[in-house]
Amino acid sequence: MPRNLSAWIDLSIHLFVILMLIGILSCYNYFIAAIAFVIWLCLAFFVKERCHDRSRRFERYCRNVVRNLNEMMNYAIEDLPQGILIVNQEGRIQWCNERMAEYAGKKPEQDTDVKDIWPAVIIGPVWGTVGEYVFANEDRYYQVRYRPVPVPPHQAPLMALYVQDITGFETLRSSYKLSRTVLAYIQIDNYDEVIQGLDEAARTALLLSVNQQLDTWMKSLGGFMRRVSDDLYVVILERKGLDKAIAARFDILDKVRQLHSANRLPVTLSMGVAVADCQSMADLGTQAQAGLDLALGRGGDQVAVQIGGKTQFFGGRAKAVEKHTRVKARVVAHAIREIMEGADAVYVMGHHNEDFDCFGASMGVAKMARQLGKPVKIVLSDMNEGIGKFEDILKDNEEYRDIIVHADDLAGTTALNPVLVVVDTHIPHLVAAPALLERIPRVIVIDHHRRSEHFIKNPLLVYIEPASSSSSELVTELLMYFGDDLVLSRVEATALYSGIVVDTKNFAVQTGVRTFDAAAYLRRSGADPVMVRHLFRTDYETTVALAKAEARSEFYEGGLIVSTCPELISNGQVIAAQVADSLLRIENVRMSIVVFQLTEDTVGISARSTGELNVQVIMEAFGGGGHQNVAGAQVKGGDVEDIKQQAIEIAKKYIEENDQDESNLTAGR
Repeated sequence: MPRNLSAWIDLSIHLFVILMLIGILSCYNYFIAAIAFVIWLCLAFFVKERCHDRSRRFERYCRNVVRNLNEMMNYAIEDLPQGILIVNQEGRIQWCNERMAEYAGKKPEQDTDVKDIWPAVIIGPVWGTVGEYVFANEDRYYQVRYRPVPVPPHQAPLMALYVQDITGFETLRSSYKLSRTVLAYIQIDNYDEVIQGLDEAARTALLLSVNQQLDTWMKSLGGFMRRVSDDLYVVILERKGLDKAIAARFDILDKVRQLHSANRLPVTLSMGVAVADCQSMADLGTQAQAGLDLALGRGGDQVAVQIGGKTQFFGGRAKAVEKHTRVKARVVAHAIREIMEGADAVYVMGHHNEDFDCFGASMGVAKMARQLGKPVKIVLSDMNEGIGKFEDILKDNEEYRDIIVHADDLAGTTALNPVLVVVDTHIPHLVAAPALLERIPRVIVIDHHRRSEHFIKNPLLVYIEPASSSSSELVTELLMYFGDDLVLSRVEATALYSGIVVDTKNFAVQTGVRTFDAAAYLRRSGADPVMVRHLFRTDYETTVALAKAEARSEFYEGGLIVSTCPELISNGQVIAAQVADSLLRIENVRMSIVVFQLTEDTVGISARSTGELNVQVIMEAFGGGGHQNVAGAQVKGGDVEDIKQQAIEIAKKYIEENDQDESNLTAGR
C-alpha cells in the first residue's frame, strides 16, 4: 500500500473512484447519476476546504511549537540550577547563563578572566579533556564538569564548564569524615627502665604525672582513654580530634618526655593510630596494634598513624634506649637454633652493596649454621666493592671458599626446606637478592635500623633493636647464647668486630655498654684490630676523592652541611659515608648529608647527625631509612643536583620545625 501520502491525496483517490462509479451509473440511469454527480461536487468542495483548513491549522500549530520551544530552551539554559560557562583557552568567559550571576554575585561580562571570579578554577591542565573536579571558594564548594565545545576548524577552540554548588554535600561529607572513629594504642615504651630502682611512692608519682598529661591531652581532643595495663592505654576519639593532634604534631610526646624519674631517664611514649574507613572494628584494632609495633620497632618515642592505607610518622626525636638485659637475645638465639635445626639449608644475605657490618653479621649467622652442621651460603649482591679486601682474604681460606656465592649462582637450588636469614636490612627491595627472598618463604630478619613502613612480608622471626650499634653487635650477642661449645675463628671474630667498628665510627657513635661487652667477647675470640685497620685503609684516589668532596661542602643555617660526589667512582658509597662522618666533626654542624652517584642510573644519599636530629626521617622521604644518627637512601633515575636541592629543602624544614618545637618547650608550653 502507498505510504506517507497527505490527506488530500488520499481523499482525491477516493473522489476519483466515486466519480468512476458515477460514470458507470450514468449508463443505466442518467437522472440518478446526475444527482450523484451534484452530491460528488459538493463533497469534493467540502473535502478541499477541510484539507486547506487542516493545513492552515497545522502550520499555525508548528509556528507556535517552534516559538515556544525556543522560549523553553532559552529558559532552560538561562535558569538551570547550574552555572554554564563557555571559555577560551586563555580562561576568558565567552558566554555564561543567568545562574552565574547568583554564583558570582553579579553576571560576569564577556571576556572576563574566570580566575577573577574563582581563583581556584583549573583551565590549562584539563583543556581539551572531559572530566570533573571540585574546588572551594571562600566558604562554598563547587563541582565543575568540563568538556570541549565542537567548533568549526577555523574558529578558536572553546571549553564548556558546568558549575554546580555542592556546599551542602561537601559539608555533609566533611562532617562524616571528621566523625569517623579513630582507635589508638599508647604505650610507655621504656617503662621497665624508667621505674627501675624507684620506690613505690616515686613510681606512683611518676605514673600519676604521665596519666595527668595524657588525660589533659585527651580531654582537649574530645576522646576517651582507658589504661589496660601499667604501661598500655587504649584511646577512642573522632577524626577531628586526630586532625587536631596532627596539627600540633603530637606535642604530647614532648610534654611527657619532660617528665623524669629519680634515675633521670625521660619517659617516652609510642602510639599506633588507625582511622576507620571500610574495615571492621577487628581490622581497625589490628591496624592500630601494627602501628604500635611499627613505632616501637623504629625505636619508640613516636607515633605511627595509618590513614587511607598510608602511614605517617610523628616524633622520633629521643634516642632508642639500650636494654640492660640480654633476655631477648637469649630467647631469639634459642628460636633461631630451633629454626635452623629444622632446615636442610641456610642462606644468609644483607642489603645491596654490602658494608662491613652487613658482611660481619652474615659471617656470624653462617657460623651458627655451620655449628649445627647445616649447608650454608652467604649471598652477595653484584656490587660489593666495600668488602673487597675481606673477600680476598676469604678466597685464600679453604674453609670459606665455597660459602660465598652471588645471586646468579643460586638458580639451581634444590633445598626442600631452606631458611633465609636477612641481616642489616628489613626493606624488601634493598636486599642483595630480591628473587631469593621471594622463593624462600621462611625468613628471619636481624637488623638494628629503625623499622620502616616497607617490611619483608610474613617473616618467621624478627629481631630488630634500634638501640643497638650495629647488626654485628646483635649477631655477636646471639652467638653468646647459641651454644656453649661454639668457638669463633679469628676470621669470623674479626669480621664481626670490623662491623661494630664501622657502624660506631671507632666506638664514638651509638655506643652502649652492651657494645663494649660484644667487642670484648670478640677480642677474646681472636678479633684482630690490626687486620681491621688494614681493611679500612684507603688508596690515594680515594683520599683525593674525600678531599674534593669535603671542599665541595656547603654550610647552611641550623647546623646543616651538604656535599656531593657527582663523579661515578669505585667505592662511592664508602667514600660518601666517610665524607659525611668527617663533615660531622666540624664545629656547629648537627647534620651532614652527602649526595653521590652510586651507579649510572642511581643516586645515593648518606646522612649523619650528632644525635640532636633524626636523619632517618629525612631519608624516609627518599624511600630510604636507617636510624637516628646514621641513615641513607638510593634514588633511581635521579640527578645529583636535583636530589641535593630536595634534600636541602627537606632538611632545612625539619631543622626549623625541630628548633621551633624545642624553643616552645623551653618557654614552658
